[in-house]
Amino acid sequence: MAKKGAVYVLDEPTTGLHLADVDTLLGLLDRLVDAGNTVIVIEHHQAVMAHADWVIDLGPGAGHDGGRVVFEGPPAELIEADTLTGRHLRDYVGADR
Repeated sequence: MAKKGAVYVLDEPTTGLHLADVDTLLGLLDRLVDAGNTVIVIEHHQAVMAHADWVIDLGPGAGHDGGRVVFEGPPAELIEADTLTGRHLRDYVGADR
């Protein structure tokens, strides 16, 4: 998995992980990116979103109410966005608006 220039797509990699294991996963993802790889993660876990370089938020809701890009940018800007994900991430990181 550590080939330089590879693209990795992970779908909900935190499912079933203990919180300590999420930190381990984030460290692994950082090492892959630092080695020149691209990592795309489809995830609902706020720790992963807060740790990301770039977030694409689809919505505005789930199922037939979703599917449109409602935000894209760094997590620091997402917590300021008026989206469901932005509100949850803001609560997670304890940021005041």
